[in-house]
Amino acid sequence: MVQVAIMGFGTVGSGAYDILIENAEGISQNCGQPINVKRILDLRQFPGHPAEALVTANFEDILNDSEITIVAEAMGGTSPVYEFTKALLMAGKSVVTSNKEMVATYGTELIELAKKHGCKYLFEASVCAAIPIIHPLTQCLAANTITEIKGILNGTTNYILTNMQKNGESFDAVLKSAQAKGYAERDPASDVEGHDTCRKIAILAWLAFGEHGKNVSWTDIPTTGITQITLADLQKADEDGCVIKLIGHAKLENNKVTCKVEPMRIPKDSPLANIDGVYNAVLVTGNFTGDVMFYGQGAGKLATGSSIVGDIMRIVRK
Repeated sequence: MVQVAIMGFGTVGSGAYDILIENAEGISQNCGQPINVKRILDLRQFPGHPAEALVTANFEDILNDSEITIVAEAMGGTSPVYEFTKALLMAGKSVVTSNKEMVATYGTELIELAKKHGCKYLFEASVCAAIPIIHPLTQCLAANTITEIKGILNGTTNYILTNMQKNGESFDAVLKSAQAKGYAERDPASDVEGHDTCRKIAILAWLAFGEHGKNVSWTDIPTTGITQITLADLQKADEDGCVIKLIGHAKLENNKVTCKVEPMRIPKDSPLANIDGVYNAVLVTGNFTGDVMFYGQGAGKLATGSSIVGDIMRIVRK
């Protein structure tokens, strides 16, 4: 039996827990042994929850437990997560995460630290939630030279633009609707100003472009969000046979990587033009495959939890 811990029992962490419990039999068969959640780190208490007795507010309870070999990090932010993650990896415990800010800022360092200590640092859930993109990009498409990545990487902004375009609703009205439905945070700045997309395209760029992409930093990527997009802009695009989408774009040309995030006019015959609502899509161009598109739910409790559990299972099977 493999013992795991979950750090952060909010939307994503509880989603991963639910999947591990509800799909326990199938997961056990797939991995050849059961996976058990032994500890949950959270400052809150969860009275009446089936996992109530597993919750601790003390990180040391996880770090010093020799039985726990894999930790799922769903706390968000970089502090104290960075320090916690380093300590876990140095103790030989593998870490899987959905934390795009951590991966975009410290990912290359943490991958190397994991290698040094004989464990894994995996982060499929950090980009596009349920959509498998990182493993296919680094494994299935590895025979290719990836030359371009273009994608709708944020479900909140895509939901807003879709409803503005199709229903003629104002930005403010759709944002309120997105917040009411749980698609947007109370403070939506990271989404609507493009920072979330920026971090995700940075991760994909340094994974896809090898040596050329290793120095890509999300803080250096020119980024424009959707707050200035008006109904008039969308109407003009429609008249010109286009839609407007917030696009994360990375390109390798002449051994140089360029990245940007901005609202772009997408021709209606493009595969990205019909990606609506909270869905995400990533278009990857390889020198042998041509264009390959990955599509699915880019956010949500169970969608993101699914990718976290998938990474845990990948570690167990190896």
